[in-house]
Amino acid sequence: MNLYVKIKKFLRDFVLDVNFTTRDEIFALLGASGCGKSMSLKCIAGIEMPDEGEIILNDRILFSSDKKINLPPQTRRVGYLFQNYALFPNMTVAENILFAAVGSESEKLRGLEENLKRFELEGLENSYPHELSGGQQQRVAFARILTSHAEILLLDEPFSALDSYLKWRLELELAEIFKSYGGSAILVSHDRGEVFRLADKIAVMSKGNIEAVNTKHELFGNPQTVAAAILTGCKNISAVEKISDNKIFVKDWQIELTLNKKIPDDLKFIGIRAHFLEKVDEFGENIFSAEIVKEIEDTFSYIVMIKFAENAKSIRWEVGKDFWRKIKYGKIFIKIPEEKIILMNR
Repeated sequence: MNLYVKIKKFLRDFVLDVNFTTRDEIFALLGASGCGKSMSLKCIAGIEMPDEGEIILNDRILFSSDKKINLPPQTRRVGYLFQNYALFPNMTVAENILFAAVGSESEKLRGLEENLKRFELEGLENSYPHELSGGQQQRVAFARILTSHAEILLLDEPFSALDSYLKWRLELELAEIFKSYGGSAILVSHDRGEVFRLADKIAVMSKGNIEAVNTKHELFGNPQTVAAAILTGCKNISAVEKISDNKIFVKDWQIELTLNKKIPDDLKFIGIRAHFLEKVDEFGENIFSAEIVKEIEDTFSYIVMIKFAENAKSIRWEVGKDFWRKIKYGKIFIKIPEEKIILMNR
């Protein structure tokens, strides 16, 4: 499966300007609410029309502003999973699945049987949506998409309206569906944990633009931009000034850091994840005396706000409860591990 998207759409607050290719993988669009993720899916599905550009799925042109092509949604062979699954309440499970089926009557019935088995819906053929659990409704929606012979799945925030327990249960089921389906999908989400667990590759979106595209491990290990760092969960970010080839001044934290490599000239920000800060017993390179500003008890850990100088901004340090109860009194020396520092050029 090969999907190529290069489009622009002029929206009220910004211009949606995305350019990406995805091949035989679970591809995620990660971004804050209102950044253009869902609009990108709607353009691919044909629900919305871009102002310019092209969308090509497996060598079929779905949209081209230059060639004046804009295929209707029903001919694109794109499976769109809405947030609420959009099942017809007055139709049974079997009727919902058959509604989008293609082919002869025998082919439709064969597709129905195959997908009832694939998604463990056998015995529920005559049930209505309100009689099903959330997980069962989701599986019916997927069965309906696959019976339509969709070449790619588009999932628009599939867990956004669910409580944390049900969300986790459905996420487990979705992972199994992906495994059974064996095809490609685009997942839209603002939940970094969700996309990390489900996706192979992640594109970070900010105000209509894709800022970074990478494998999930590469993206979380080296976000490269402030927007990507924030979306991947980095809480400590500061502007910096280059002092020499291996030294920088961290403006917000009022400290100097030494890096064991040549610092790029375009470096503008650094970040450090809260759980990578280390308590040590004495001064040394990239080790600083820390003042405790505030401690906040979280569910299974403590969030400790510390700062390194009187006029500095505080940074976040996360530690286990037992660990913090043992060391919370007295002077604290904090090390910022050089190998854990995130370098960002914008």
